[in-house]
Amino acid sequence: MAAAESLSLSPFSLLVLARVSASIVALLVLTWALHFKTSFYPHSSSQEDLIYAVLHPLLMVIGFILISGEAILVHRWLPGSRNLKKSVHLCLQGLALACGIFGIWTKFHSTDGIVANFYSLHSWMGLICVSLFGAQWLMGFLSFWHRGEVRMTRIRILPWHVFLGLYTYGLAVATAETGLLEKLTFLQTNGAVQKRCTESMIVNGMGLGLALLSGMVIFAAVLPKHQMPHSKSVYSSNKLHS
Repeated sequence: MAAAESLSLSPFSLLVLARVSASIVALLVLTWALHFKTSFYPHSSSQEDLIYAVLHPLLMVIGFILISGEAILVHRWLPGSRNLKKSVHLCLQGLALACGIFGIWTKFHSTDGIVANFYSLHSWMGLICVSLFGAQWLMGFLSFWHRGEVRMTRIRILPWHVFLGLYTYGLAVATAETGLLEKLTFLQTNGAVQKRCTESMIVNGMGLGLALLSGMVIFAAVLPKHQMPHSKSVYSSNKLHS
């Protein structure tokens, strides 16, 4: 009976941890982008270049990763019908996709040219991630939202949809981690940022927060959907028999 009670609390605990982690990450990236904004374009006098450079981490972390993570959790906390949950999930994922596309576009918008910004592992992973995310969103729209789809087709595609969704989300977090490492290493190598300073702590804390957040979101997504009701029913059954 005690085991059943502890299991019944785990989905709620995961949601709380995910929200706390997301809030911390959002606060850290806002602080980094707005308070230490000169680190993003230190040698440019163009205000426009600085704005696009600051927009990139904000759009990719808050707009792409945090919103897509919330879209994954929709099926866990949102009450109502399946159609309502699917529509909210689809809208949030569409918003995350728009932020991801615009976030990558900010890197194209540069006087150095397109190729100059796409040479690293971070940039390659980012392009692959957003491309997969777009294909995943389109597959989800056609397979789950379009009423003309055959039910058996949706059932066959569902495992792939779930797998690719979680894989793309994990890839997005990994891409952000490589971006944070790349940026911080570049700043420290050039002497713009010390290894032990407030900005370094903020960036490292953001990386830890993203790692924790991704674990909570993925764990909550793969947890059996009816674990809470099942646990409660077991508890009620044991109470009746006792």
